[in-house]
Amino acid sequence: MNDDEQEGWLSWTWNWFRGLLIKFNLVNINAKMLLLGLDNAGKTTLLGSLSSGRVKSCKPTIRPTCEELSLGNIIFNTYDLGGHDSARTLWTEYMIDASVIVFMIDASDKTRFEEARTELEDLLQLEYLRHIPFIILGNKIDLSSAVSEIELRRCMNLPSHVTTGKQSETTYEGNRPIEVFMCSVVNRVGYAEAFKWVSMYLK
Repeated sequence: MNDDEQEGWLSWTWNWFRGLLIKFNLVNINAKMLLLGLDNAGKTTLLGSLSSGRVKSCKPTIRPTCEELSLGNIIFNTYDLGGHDSARTLWTEYMIDASVIVFMIDASDKTRFEEARTELEDLLQLEYLRHIPFIILGNKIDLSSAVSEIELRRCMNLPSHVTTGKQSETTYEGNRPIEVFMCSVVNRVGYAEAFKWVSMYLK
């Protein structure tokens, strides 16, 4: 066996062994997660709930914040970058080496759907994010004014045939895992399924 063959064999063996460890949750995966979306979508409330277990009202995010979150066997360095106009200009500075993007939308505020769709479409067109998993969280379903998942998909130009599917580890024609989940951060429902889904793609 020459040096190249030996190196290839060792690489294959290590990848197989690491995959086995991950399968049985015997090793942690480190990942970088960005919380993006317009202001008042619920990003800071979500991060606070995940990090402290408490839900509380939050002031608008003035500057980027970072929390380390352990979800299953994945350790996320999670960045809440804010969503007001000036904060959005900083988003691209944090996208290098991102492992997953969470784009939150206030599902109860129809007046801002067009603005949210524009920001989301701009992100999806970035070449260096072409293979990065996207979670689209439609938040605030506890409010009577919240739209359904079908309506949110329509407004965001994300019909079911262009998203990945919530059960299986597949990718759609754009080679990017992307899926829509409806949630209520204050009621702590919906987003756990989203993180379980994305964990299939973080290996």
